[in-house]
Amino acid sequence: MSKIVAMIDGSIYSQSVSEHTAWAAGRLGVTEIELVHVLGRREGPSAPADLSGSFSAGMREELLKELADLDELNAKAAQKRGRMILEEAQTSLKAKGIETVAPKLRHGDLIETLAAVETGADMVVIGKRGSAADFAKMHLGSNLERVVRSSHVPVLITSRAFKPIKRFLIAFDGGRTALKAVDYVARTALFSGLECHLLTVGDRSAEIERNLANAKALLKGGNLQVSVDVIPGQPDRVIAKYVEDVGIDLLVMGAYSHSRFRHLFLGSTTEETIRNCLIPALIYR
Repeated sequence: MSKIVAMIDGSIYSQSVSEHTAWAAGRLGVTEIELVHVLGRREGPSAPADLSGSFSAGMREELLKELADLDELNAKAAQKRGRMILEEAQTSLKAKGIETVAPKLRHGDLIETLAAVETGADMVVIGKRGSAADFAKMHLGSNLERVVRSSHVPVLITSRAFKPIKRFLIAFDGGRTALKAVDYVARTALFSGLECHLLTVGDRSAEIERNLANAKALLKGGNLQVSVDVIPGQPDRVIAKYVEDVGIDLLVMGAYSHSRFRHLFLGSTTEETIRNCLIPALIYR
């Protein structure tokens, strides 16, 4: 049975993750959601402190005991908070009609956990920014790049608040992951009945026209009505302006880019685009 994996961390994006997950599940016909909250190694038992200084044996023993007690209290508090985060998200999803919600509280590395839980998943959902994100500087969540690079299924990066999704934009550069994204859009029920826009940033050429024609044909084969545009300029700026001007609700793009787009995920055009567009993004790797 297919499923969606939703990663939640207790940030203000957690409710948005739940709502975007419910939206995707409804359109895909998925009835099983795995809610995952990962306690980092700092939130679990820590290594023994180095007390090799000039402490007496009695002082070292007393201090070690106090540190151990404090460590245990902190670990219990983190676990309790994690269970509360999962319970709140589970309640929200069940209220939206999701039949099976499996909360999972895990310790350790996020990516190791993701590798263990994403088998058989249709999608991973994660917030654009985590609990430690710097909103003043518009930093993206520190785990975002790691999740996209590691996941073997599409990753839905949620915006701060959910709003109904009526039209979506495929940022298309003709690269391998962009072609995979187009194929995914054409084959999945997630986009059925939505207004589709296909955009390439650059100067018109025979190659661009040919690539766009092939992509459009594939999308039309999936019963999608497609608007096609080619606009010159800086990709992240052009895409962000197009999203605002047209009223796009969801951005779809490949994780790795081609030609005018750089080949890295974060620290590149893709990062700038995700940061500047105040809408969710579906990234296909």
